[in-house]
Parts: sequence; C-alpha cells; structure tokens
Amino acid sequence: MSAAPAIGRRRWRRPGGRALAHLALIVCGGAFLVPFAWLISTSLKSDPQIFVFPPQWIPRPVLWRNYIEALRYIHFLTYLRNTTYVCALVVVGTALSSSLVAYSFSRLRWPGREVLFLVALATMMVPLQVTLIPLVILFERMGWIGSFRPLWAPAFLGSAFFIFLLRQFFLTIPLELSDAARIDGASEFDIYWRIILPLAKPALATVILFAFIGSWNDFLGPLVYLSDESNYTLALGLQQFQSQHESQWAYLMAASTVISLPVILLFFFAQRTFIRGIALTGLKG
Repeated sequence: MSAAPAIGRRRWRRPGGRALAHLALIVCGGAFLVPFAWLISTSLKSDPQIFVFPPQWIPRPVLWRNYIEALRYIHFLTYLRNTTYVCALVVVGTALSSSLVAYSFSRLRWPGREVLFLVALATMMVPLQVTLIPLVILFERMGWIGSFRPLWAPAFLGSAFFIFLLRQFFLTIPLELSDAARIDGASEFDIYWRIILPLAKPALATVILFAFIGSWNDFLGPLVYLSDESNYTLALGLQQFQSQHESQWAYLMAASTVISLPVILLFFFAQRTFIRGIALTGLKG
C-alpha cells in the first residue's frame, strides 16, 4: 500500500518531474495574473483604446493622469482613512478574541469544552444572510446604525474559523512548556501572552492577513450600516463611483487597481509566514 506513494514521490524528485511541476505552476500563475494585467493595462488607456479589437495590451500613449482623476473623483483619502480605521480595529479584535478562545479550547480543561467547540464550529454553517436582519435590528436598537461600530465590534467576539485555525496550531505546542511556566508561578494569561502567542506567530499572521483582506474588501457591511458618504469605505466608494461614472472605464480600472494594491503587497511580503501558518495548522487534532 505504501509503495505506490513512495514511487510517485521519487518520480517528482527527478529533474523532469520538477520541471513539469514548475511549468504547471507557471501556467496556473499566469492564468491568475491575466485579469490583473488587463486591469492595469485598461487603467492606463483612453476610452476609445479600451474597446479596440484585437485588444492592445500596451497602451499608446500611457495615461498616468487617469489615476489622478480617478482618486480625485472618489475622495480617495477620506475613504482610505475610514477603511484603515475599520481594518485596524477588526485585525486587533480578531487576533485578541480568537486567540483567547482558541487558547481556552486547546490548553485548558473544563467541563463541556469539546461540546462548545463543536457548537462554535457549527456556526460556520450558518450563512451571513440568515443573521443579517437580526443583527441590523440589534444594532439599530443600540443606536449604532450609521457608525463604524457594527463593522468592527463583532470582531472582538471571536470568529469560529479563526478560533479553529489557532486552536489547531496551539495543539502542536508541547504542553511541557505550559507546565514548566506554571511551576515557575506564571498565570494562565502569562502563559498565553508570553509563551503561546510568540510561538504562534505564523498562525497569527495568517489570521491577521485573512481578517485584513476580509475587512478591506467588505462591501455588504458598509452598504447596510453606513449612510453618510463621509463614512464610506473604499469598497463602497468604488461602487458609488461606478454608479455615477460607469462610462468612464479607465478611471474605474485605475481606482480598482489602487484599492487592490495594498492587499496584493501585503500578501506578497507576508507570503512565507502565511504559507508556514497554513502548513503547520492542523498537524495535531
């Protein structure tokens, strides 16, 4: 039974197998880059050039002013400030609350722990649309509609997916480290803050990256909870720009490129930590 996988691994270790694997990855990577390349190309063209057939990938001339005009139309700095504010609170709240709950589920023993963990996982099967109306009613009665609080406050109550991700990583950390710290007089919070979190940097980086991307790209939340244009986030501001200037495709593509760039750069610089966190999570159940 184990001979076939071993033979397959040996084949992929050969130069020809590695070359085929790299070629497949390059082709797949190129396929994913084509839409983004077309986005950048379109953002630097004039409107007549966009609809030329066959398509021209290299703009002639290159219109850098499209970016200046697009950012002027969508009040970019205001929307960027609002989005950064919400994303920062979401990242902090998600990292703190999810890691605390994950520590309790993985490192502490208390009655009903496994049952509550299964209940937390079961909440992942509930679609957002099911809880949206009750949440809107709740936030309306609290007087939060029209403010940023509905966008970041739930992050401080934990997320089932991130709790599961961190719990699986915490289970890979030897219990002897916690026992030694308890013998030295450390409290549970000291163990969590000074031992577990520093060792869980790859998993925390993954959680932070996912939380940031989800908050940065969130459109439904701002659409439902925000009413004042001065509070709009980038995703909502881009949609408003599209509704008002839908014929100006070059400006729309320029604004979309600028809004997408921070997420791409963040993933590019954090990809090693992100991949390591995903690879190490779930090694122990």
